[in-house]
Amino acid sequence: MCGGRGTRLGEGEKPLAAVAGRSMVDRALDALAASRVETAYAAVSPHTPRTRERLVAWRDGGADDPDAGPVDLRVLDTPGDGYVADLRAALEAGPDAPTLTLAVDLPLLDGPAVDAVLDAHATAGADALSVRVPAARKRELGASADAATRYDEADGGGEASDEATGEAADDRVPAGINVVGALDGAGDEAVRTTRDARLAVNVNRPGDRRLAERLLDGDGPEPLPTGEVDWLDATAARGGGGRS
Repeated sequence: MCGGRGTRLGEGEKPLAAVAGRSMVDRALDALAASRVETAYAAVSPHTPRTRERLVAWRDGGADDPDAGPVDLRVLDTPGDGYVADLRAALEAGPDAPTLTLAVDLPLLDGPAVDAVLDAHATAGADALSVRVPAARKRELGASADAATRYDEADGGGEASDEATGEAADDRVPAGINVVGALDGAGDEAVRTTRDARLAVNVNRPGDRRLAERLLDGDGPEPLPTGEVDWLDATAARGGGGRS
């Protein structure tokens, strides 16, 4: 997904914003090229015309483009009406469900992390997979957290609170990478949670970019993980027909 306005970052088209000298859209393509993904659909919008040009050049460049990789890239035009509306438009025009979806603002993502999400979906046995990061983990790293979802006891959480913040200990933030099922919402959804920094740092603001660059340079609050993702839970599937 690379069609948002990116106004909070304050630097033109968000997908083209550089993190440690490489644009976020190129970093997303790098991660997909290093994973088991074979075909990628890049959803652009009227808000990101230069991003569209970059993606078309990457798609058509082949061996002549030093950044081109093994991923078969398709460019999809969406109306630019917001993430959910554009995602629906992309899914209607693009791949069949289930579909891995990825926000372009995860510059720390790599191939093994993408594969770990695919494996988590396969292991869960659900139609869809929602990947979450504890809001407390975002604060610990110094990353912004714009939306949290509180799960109640029926979803495996509880109403335990964080004494330091007064927030529920199980507040979790969407990571920006998921597996989406049917467009009509039919079926069930599994929720998996991780503290992995590769999935925890979304670049929405200038401070997020500085944090991502420090982590990539090895100067962050902790080393950047490699290899498989450690999942904190295997929460029961939600919605639809339930799980067996």
